[in-house]
Amino acid sequence: MNLRRDVFQAIADPTRRAILLLVASQSLTAGAIASNFDTARPTVSKHLQILTECELLTQEQNGRAIYYHLNPQKMKEIADFIEPFRKLWDDRFNKLESIMKNYKSDK
Repeated sequence: MNLRRDVFQAIADPTRRAILLLVASQSLTAGAIASNFDTARPTVSKHLQILTECELLTQEQNGRAIYYHLNPQKMKEIADFIEPFRKLWDDRFNKLESIMKNYKSDK
């Protein structure tokens, strides 16, 4: 039974977020990614598997090497989901700032 992985659980892990940041600017092999971490290579491979299953990363074979790429479409889906919440909080902070300014000027 293959449960579909949750993209938000995937990005909740700090190591996986760090991997996404690494491959955001360039495609890398698993070995190149693993060299950036003080964990065992199989641990990094498991993180790569999770990110790939969530479609946050894609794989491309080049000769014997497999390169990992960031999937911008999937990242956009995450950003689109989060955007209304960001706007809601921006609005709340702007209202709070306005209240605080009025409070200071009343004194």
